[in-house]
Amino acid sequence: MTTSLKTAAFQTAHIAASINDSVATVWIDNQGQRNALTKAMCLELQELMPRLDADPQVSVVVLRGAGGTFCAGAAISELSSVLLDQQPDGSLVDHLSLADQAITSLSKPSVAIVEGACMGGGWQIASACDFIIANERSVFGLTPAKIGIIYPRPGIERLVRLVGHANAKYILLTGQTFGATQAKELGLVADVVPDGSFEEQCLELLGSLRSRSRFSMHAMKRLVGLTDAPHSGADPSNIDQEWSDAWTAMPASPDMSIGISAFLNREHPQFTWSPRT
Repeated sequence: MTTSLKTAAFQTAHIAASINDSVATVWIDNQGQRNALTKAMCLELQELMPRLDADPQVSVVVLRGAGGTFCAGAAISELSSVLLDQQPDGSLVDHLSLADQAITSLSKPSVAIVEGACMGGGWQIASACDFIIANERSVFGLTPAKIGIIYPRPGIERLVRLVGHANAKYILLTGQTFGATQAKELGLVADVVPDGSFEEQCLELLGSLRSRSRFSMHAMKRLVGLTDAPHSGADPSNIDQEWSDAWTAMPASPDMSIGISAFLNREHPQFTWSPRT
């Protein structure tokens, strides 16, 4: 079953989404500007992600760019309104980072599938997903130093966690672009897939995620986040309790007995847990 969730469909720049076989694919679509993110698109991402997280039809969320390019970053023509949107009280709102937060807040597995350019804020949005899969022709670059701005705090903090301090400085200060293989070596992406088999291998990956225990994936995604409590939103004083609660929930979940039985009988498990069970 395919369900359309297109938003702002009549705009030149918009976010569109569809659900197919429990996979929600979210498209960044501003092809006239290499899918650069406008303020309106950031707001759409902020509104869409909680809907997908709450939708029982959705088990995995995928983020892609339309037309063979992932995202060129924040739209230069709207840079101030995307990153420094002044409010009536004088405060400044970073809409890109709020879109980032909407993605990181997903309880469901999320994957960024990257083709072509993934630049600046495009990488921040992609890296907000659980991991990035890129094709061989992808190009990555974090280039705020080329236009005299500072990369948003969530992006810098995640970059440091993924690549280390020295590589983060190298990437940010030089503004250099990297091919997919070098991006993987640096830690900017999880895997690089040959162009000729890219769609096929991405479909296989999504099929694997769909077949896994949702209980396991939801719990482990949360627990991995707890290893970096200041950035996970978790109260450090409650981490031990959250681990204890997760461990206690494991035998109570139907998926544990289903998985063990299937393994012993050499069958494919048909897991039944959902976030509302």
